[in-house]
Amino acid sequence: MVKVEFRVLHTLLHTRKGTDRFPLARLRSHDSFARMHIDLTQRVAVVTGGANGIGRATARRLAQSGARVAIWDRVTAVGEAAAAALVDEGLEAYFVEADVTQRASVNAAVAATVARFGGIDILINNAGIRRDAQLVKIKDGAATGGMTDDEFDAVVAVNLKGVYTCTQAVVPELLKRGGGRIVNASSVVALNGNFGQTNYVATKAGVIGMTQVWVREFGKRNITVNAIAPGFIATDMTAQMPASALDAMLAHTPAGRLGSPEDVANAYCFLVSDAAAFINGAVLSVDGGLVIGS
Repeated sequence: MVKVEFRVLHTLLHTRKGTDRFPLARLRSHDSFARMHIDLTQRVAVVTGGANGIGRATARRLAQSGARVAIWDRVTAVGEAAAAALVDEGLEAYFVEADVTQRASVNAAVAATVARFGGIDILINNAGIRRDAQLVKIKDGAATGGMTDDEFDAVVAVNLKGVYTCTQAVVPELLKRGGGRIVNASSVVALNGNFGQTNYVATKAGVIGMTQVWVREFGKRNITVNAIAPGFIATDMTAQMPASALDAMLAHTPAGRLGSPEDVANAYCFLVSDAAAFINGAVLSVDGGLVIGS
């Protein structure tokens, strides 16, 4: 359920005096924009890679909105701590050890989540890694190295095949609930490319492609599928990037700062809410204007 108090500019509400342009605006017309409270009470959400960074912030945001959250991660100690922190806040969360690159592990995580909460309504495919390297490193006009097969395959296994495996395993549970929400983690670099990230960009572009396919396959089943394309967010992953690269990104970000994990978590929370029921197949950039400013 989404509780909305509409406060919309009068001039946007009427085509002419006395005629409603937007019927919902009859609820209340004032001089500011809508304020929205998202209620996910009793819905069960899975967040892959939920132990750290964006995943952890997303698990917290969903739980604060009333969801019962299963944090899936392969780092047990950190994942258990993340779930315990939410429980200490009076929220409902549970850690499930899961390796998204292993189908048996994912199937076991689905079973554990259903056993604990009775079903699944929401899947946030957030787990991701980076293994950056130039495709071919060139010095003095000659090739001196480049990305290895292991570096390429590791990123594909988590960022692309992991999304495929988790979605294939969870959709049957969404069908049992009469529908649900899936949101996949893409990236702004999927839209524009990025130096030294052949593997990462390929996976994040692939996620957008799978998102569009699944909209067609699941749309009639009351399952929406969308993607988030974060810009450069202040996490442990971006902390590994050279300072010069981050400075360059900031110079092209009109917002003038790195995003926070909470910025992305808010977008995830919106897309799984009733307010986003007619949003399907979208790729929502959360980047402070990076694409525009590049």
